Amino acid sequence: MNFLNLQVTQAELLSGLISVSQTVAQIVLVMTVAWLVSAVLSRAITRITKRTRTSKRSADEVKRIETSFRLIRFVSRLVVWALAVTISLSILGISVAPILTTAGVSGIAVGFAAQSLIKDYFSGLVLLLEGQLRIGDIVDIGGVAGQVEEMTLRYVRLRQLNGDVVYVPNGAITNLTNKTTDYSMAVIDVGVAYRENLQEALNVMESVARELASETTWSTRILAEPEVFGVETLGDSSVILRLRLKVLPGEQWSIRREYLHRIKQRFDELGIEIPYPHLTLYAGQDKDGKAAAFRIEAQAGDETTAT
Repeated sequence: MNFLNLQVTQAELLSGLISVSQTVAQIVLVMTVAWLVSAVLSRAITRITKRTRTSKRSADEVKRIETSFRLIRFVSRLVVWALAVTISLSILGISVAPILTTAGVSGIAVGFAAQSLIKDYFSGLVLLLEGQLRIGDIVDIGGVAGQVEEMTLRYVRLRQLNGDVVYVPNGAITNLTNKTTDYSMAVIDVGVAYRENLQEALNVMESVARELASETTWSTRILAEPEVFGVETLGDSSVILRLRLKVLPGEQWSIRREYLHRIKQRFDELGIEIPYPHLTLYAGQDKDGKAAAFRIEAQAGDETTAT
């Protein structure tokens, strides 16, 4: 009798081991397939992205496509692994329906507690669909300026000029300025002395801009003829003259720096003064309306006398 019981126990144990082995093998197979599908999708998206770089599309379109494919890669991986986990639970005999029901009920409570997180993901989806941001864009988000290094459904990562990295939650993006969409404008203000001939100074500014646009190094970056606006402001120490150049996205800063360097040299050659702020000291008046005198003391060896 004991021998028969031992045989039954061994048979049950063997059957159980075979069942467990089959279950484990099925789960491993599902996870392997999920990994392969995820890898194939990722590689396919990478190839498509590389093809867009070598295509005849504009740089603006390439940036938008690359940004979209980054998020598509993330979402596709999430979906593949979610399906793999669901199938694995079914293999283990765990019904997914009660889990989904429980998740739906608890999701309402969690939703209230994680409203900001949900807002971030929803805002990230809107940013993706509308194409407001792309990897490589230079933007100003609520007073935080930098270059977009990464975009997810959760946040945008910016690299500032000094190297600092700023993470901006998508839900916090309410005011966005993109400085590198389609084209940019290099707005250049130059101050000249009040005694200078303004028309002459404006002609020189336009001439320097046209010379810059005609050179091979810069001609591909400048998209249109320079616009001379004329007098912008009558400042405290100078008359501010304004000129604008339509340039490729992101080139406005380098072109502005080069132009300022050249206009300074040209003004120096022609004797056109770029004044610096002047300060006039006023000592006030006494009750009789007379201005108080300043006392200037001469240093040893100077011919200046005290007054």
